[in-house]
Amino acid sequence: MTVYDDAGRPTPTEIRYKSAEKLLEIDFENGRRQSLPAEFLRVESPSAEVKGHGPSERVTVPGCRNVSISAIEPVGNYAVRLRFDDGHDTGIFSWAYLYEIGENQSEIWQTYLDNLAAKGLSRDR
Repeated sequence: MTVYDDAGRPTPTEIRYKSAEKLLEIDFENGRRQSLPAEFLRVESPSAEVKGHGPSERVTVPGCRNVSISAIEPVGNYAVRLRFDDGHDTGIFSWAYLYEIGENQSEIWQTYLDNLAAKGLSRDR
């Protein structure tokens, strides 16, 4: 039986970080596996620092090409807090949010790259 969260998305059965590849892998109840780069997770952090308090406050975060995840901490039964080696640690990644960004990773990433270019910013600082 597939277990779903309150948003109707499957919950993870396993989460592992591959530090050499800087890749977070998540296996979900429905059989889906997502591989999410640390850089992608850092720039898409659900924190107020990145998302702001509304769409107009969203920040395009540059210079995260080499960022790593330094810790993964459970938050109840619904999320994890990811701590990044650049000091960012305020985003709480719910299962629903991780599933959503994983399913839409290529579009989200392209939008991020387009925003960097439009603002004259770089993935390298």
